[in-house]
Amino acid sequence: MAVFTFEDQTTSPVAPATLYQALVKDADNIVPKAVDSFKSVEIVEGNGGPGTIKKISFLEDGETKFVLHKIETIDEANLGYSYSIVGGAALPDTAEKITIDTKISDGPNGGSLIKLSISYHSKGDAPPNEDELKAGKAKSDALFKVIEAYLLANA
Repeated sequence: MAVFTFEDQTTSPVAPATLYQALVKDADNIVPKAVDSFKSVEIVEGNGGPGTIKKISFLEDGETKFVLHKIETIDEANLGYSYSIVGGAALPDTAEKITIDTKISDGPNGGSLIKLSISYHSKGDAPPNEDELKAGKAKSDALFKVIEAYLLANA
């Protein structure tokens, strides 16, 4: 297995503690409210802490699909969170898992700076498919913007 790592960052007008609370601690409740296509979030294994696996069900192209997220780490003191996509529709056939490490810190004008490190753990040594990566990033960015807009509208 080869691991390919990509770095990304973005800013948000939402304060770091509020954004962290929404994306990590309250995500199971907020995401289905903010994103019409998300139908449910259920714990398949664990107690909500590291090692927990969540099944997130959503509609895509008129079809119900799911993704399995495994919580790797929660670092509330430093506004850090890590999870892996370990199964379901968001995991390409060429990947064992995709791990996303997130760190939220103070950004401009009282907002947040969000730093991401994405590790693509491939099956074998083949690099990830560029089109799949672009599509995954576009979906992730769109999801973040919808949640951000929900937070700003409900502040």
